[in-house]
Amino acid sequence: MAESPITARTQDFATWYQDVVLQGDMAEPAEIVKGCMVIKANGYAVWELIQRELDDRFKATGHQNMYFPLLIPQSFLHKEAEHVEGFSPELAVVTMAGGKQLEEPYVIRPTSETIIGHFFAKWIKSWRDLPVLVNQWANIIRWELRTRMFLRTTEFLWQEGHTAHSSHDEAVQEVLRMLDVYAEVAEDVMAMPVIKGLKTQSEKFAGALQSYCIEAMMQNGFALQAGTSHDLGQNFGKAFNVQFQSKEGQLDYVWQTSWGVSTRLIGGLIMSHSDDKGLVLPPKLAPIKAVLVPIYRKDEEREKVLEASHRIAKDLGAKLDDREGQSPGAKFFHWERRGVPVVLELGPRDLASGSIVLKRRDTGAKEPMPQSEVAAKLPAVLVEMQQNMYDAAKQRLKSNTVLANSIEEVESILKDVTAEKGGGKFVMAHLKDDPRCDARIKEFKATIRCIPLVDEYDGAGKCIVTGEPVDRRVVVAKAY
Repeated sequence: MAESPITARTQDFATWYQDVVLQGDMAEPAEIVKGCMVIKANGYAVWELIQRELDDRFKATGHQNMYFPLLIPQSFLHKEAEHVEGFSPELAVVTMAGGKQLEEPYVIRPTSETIIGHFFAKWIKSWRDLPVLVNQWANIIRWELRTRMFLRTTEFLWQEGHTAHSSHDEAVQEVLRMLDVYAEVAEDVMAMPVIKGLKTQSEKFAGALQSYCIEAMMQNGFALQAGTSHDLGQNFGKAFNVQFQSKEGQLDYVWQTSWGVSTRLIGGLIMSHSDDKGLVLPPKLAPIKAVLVPIYRKDEEREKVLEASHRIAKDLGAKLDDREGQSPGAKFFHWERRGVPVVLELGPRDLASGSIVLKRRDTGAKEPMPQSEVAAKLPAVLVEMQQNMYDAAKQRLKSNTVLANSIEEVESILKDVTAEKGGGKFVMAHLKDDPRCDARIKEFKATIRCIPLVDEYDGAGKCIVTGEPVDRRVVVAKAY
């Protein structure tokens, strides 16, 4: 059965995204479970590569992987007032088990600060026990009203780091160190440029003193929060009585952090790079980096072409698509939609001339080259593709970032922007970290995404809502 065409980005970006996910064999809706998805082999292979990149960096910075229960006593969430208020609308609660009513309901894990706080209290007694640096790879349930595969689903996969420290300074260093790890993976591995910044107090994680984030721009100009790192202060330490004896012999509460990224990174990857032909993957995250498609029409050509194809594919570490009953055109179409960075073509004429044709997925450019050179050329092409994809995304971010000097100007820039139509911008405006400013921006369905850690614009100015002085512009955008 022929695959249906992919909707053009300019026609309907939201439908385009769904088409790319489905036809790239990344995921499909799990229609029998509200708001959930099945992550298919191609999508899960990308997630495994992202996991590996992150996990290696976590371990290199001293973190250890653990696993904590999926079910959390409901009372735990009530111990930190701001935390329970922030998560209450999204909670799924288990009240029956084993055919009996539970004495205390369990909440299915929406995040693990509370249950990990409980165990930190058991494990930490002295300054000698600190720091505790823990990471968990897990699934999460948050009851979402509007879902979209990878970007926002009722169940999703993520990692959540949780650490405990003897001082606030050390905890803040951890928060920023992990934010840097996320930015490095986003930019160097995903080829997705990001802005590192501080969330406003209205937008911070429920229960944190401060939240930091990385924000990426999608092709339609919408923002995607691609990772967060939270300074929890002593809030959870006090809620769960996580105390330690300091070097001076005094009892004090630990200073905690938490930080996480999820499978929404795959959504960001898709919306950063893919095109109207389907999925485009940066080489570092492509499960299959190169495919060789043999081309022959006659039986007498078949044996020689296949023999050479097997040899070349083996030398290159490329996948050989020697499926019978599929035309070369169908094979090219298949791998194009699945985002394979390079497809190689080898036919009788190439065999006779000692050449092979290399086609790049990102640009569609074809390049004939001697078979003797392709082993050396392929790695260089993949490195160049990775850099080109980052450069293109960086240029898009730069081109679609604009300054605004009044609230009316911000509204004018963003008022007609929708996820379907596109045309979004990152609007840089002087705004105070004040709930009044967050509320004013939300009136036209946008948010203050972050206060950049590095000021790349014109420094201080007056808040366009309150008139009070602020030290830099903030990022305002519509977002997923």
